[in-house]
Amino acid sequence: DVQLVESGGGSVQVGGSLRLSCVASGDTMGRYCLGWFRQISDKEREGVAGIESDGSTSYADSVKGRFTISQDSAKNTLYLQMHSLKPEDTAMYYCAAHVNGGTWSDHTKYTYWGQGTQVTVS
Repeated sequence: DVQLVESGGGSVQVGGSLRLSCVASGDTMGRYCLGWFRQISDKEREGVAGIESDGSTSYADSVKGRFTISQDSAKNTLYLQMHSLKPEDTAMYYCAAHVNGGTWSDHTKYTYWGQGTQVTVS
C-alpha cells in the first residue's frame, strides 16, 4: 500500500500562486494513477487534475491553463502548481492514488488518500 502526505497549502491573495506537494511512501508512486481533488465543507470532492501511469495528464475545465500536475519519480512526489488563484479555488486539497482504471476525476475509483492541505484565496 502507498501512504500519501500533502503539504504546501496556505493563504494567498487573489492572483497568487502556490505549489502543493504530495509525498508517497510504502510504494512507488509511478505504479499508480494519481489525482488532486478538492473539497469544500461537506460538498462532493471535485477532481482538479490527474496523471496516469503513462504520464498523460487531465484537468478540470475550471483550472485548465492555471494549474499543472507533475510528478518527480526520484522523490516519489506529486505536485500541483497553481497560478492565478481565485477565491473559488479555496478548498481542502487532497492527493489520491489508485490502480483501478476508470475516469481520472471519479473520486470513488481512488483507494489511497492523503489527509489534505487547506488552500485559502482571498
